[in-house]
Parts: sequence; structure tokens; C-alpha cells
Amino acid sequence: MRTIGLTGGIASGKSTAAKKFSQLGAPVCDADQVARQVVSVGSDALAQIFEKFGSDFQQADGSLNRSRMRELVFREPAAKLELEKITHPAIRQGLLNWREQQRAPYCIFDVAILFESGFDALVDRSLVIDAPEAEQVRRLMERDDSSHDAASRIIASQMSRAERCARATDRIRNDASLDRLLASVAVAHRRYLAWSHDARSDLPSFDLPESDASATM
Repeated sequence: MRTIGLTGGIASGKSTAAKKFSQLGAPVCDADQVARQVVSVGSDALAQIFEKFGSDFQQADGSLNRSRMRELVFREPAAKLELEKITHPAIRQGLLNWREQQRAPYCIFDVAILFESGFDALVDRSLVIDAPEAEQVRRLMERDDSSHDAASRIIASQMSRAERCARATDRIRNDASLDRLLASVAVAHRRYLAWSHDARSDLPSFDLPESDASATM
């Protein structure tokens, strides 16, 4: 099955785009949900995490203390790498298992760290939802009631906007209205459908919205 890797920086509009793709009939697998299943109580990955990082990261109910782990990996890059060595292979397998069950013309892996994790190797094309950094900061401040400095630090900790866009096959620019974002997702969906239905077809890279976002091809 042809697979699209959907990605984007924090507060870029990626989740909104994923929801729209799902409404249009494209199956979407959220890697964050897979990651939660991977570290559920009783899982092998969770046992490895406690063995590696200690019982201080275990809550009374046996679950992972996510906020404490988040603070650690944000502060110590080496800890982040060790955590990923445990979780990424299981997340990868979870994505592949989900894809085997799909019967639609194409499906989507919704992965915030698509390129950083190497999960782009699992997809045929990658689509980035791209927003200006100033807009990301504004949305983060509004959404999380955070300061400008805090929002800027979070964005700076992620892959740069320039690198993400350079590595993606396709791009949707979310720098205008919600309606325009949703219209661009609909255009991308139609193009992916046409490409998926014809095994011999080749779909050029695209950057939306174009001059006419209502165009089908």
C-alpha cells in the first residue's frame, strides 16, 4: 500500500490536517498513540525503560511518569537517544502492523519526528505542514498559555523548518486561514488518490496552496 508520511513542527497545523485526511477517507495512524501503546503498563519497552532509567520514573500505578521523562530527555540529549533505542523499534513495528490491516488506496503515518526517527524510510512520500515560526510561537503561546521565550525554546529544540521542508516530498503552507489549509488538504488527497489508483503513475512534488487551491491536478 502506498504510504504518506505526514509531519510538521509543533503548532504547525499537522493534527488539523491529519483529521481532515481521515474525514476524507484516508486511514491515518498517529505515531504518538502507537508510542503510548508501546510503553503501556506491562510492556517489554516499559520494563526496559525502568531498568535503564530507574524506578524514579515509575508511577504508583506502574505507568511511566511522562512529565519527568519529558524533562529528562529535553535536558539531556544522551538520555533522549537511549530512550529512542528502546521505543523506536517497537513504534516502527506498530506502524507496519497497522498498515498491513488497511485496505484503502493509500494510508498516512502521522509522525512529528518523521525524519529525525528515520521513519521516512517506511513511506513513499512525505508531506510537511509548514507554518512560519512566528505563527508557531503565537499559536503555542495561545494554546499552552506559555511565554514567548518558552515557546521559542520548544521550536528551537526541533528540526529546523528549512531542513524539514527541504527533506519533504510535498508541502502545504499553513500561513493563512483554516479554510485554506483544509482546501489544500483536499487537493493533496485527490492527488494522492489518483496516484495510488494507477501503479504506473508518477506524482510530481507539490507545494500548496497554489494559485488555484480548488484545482484537482
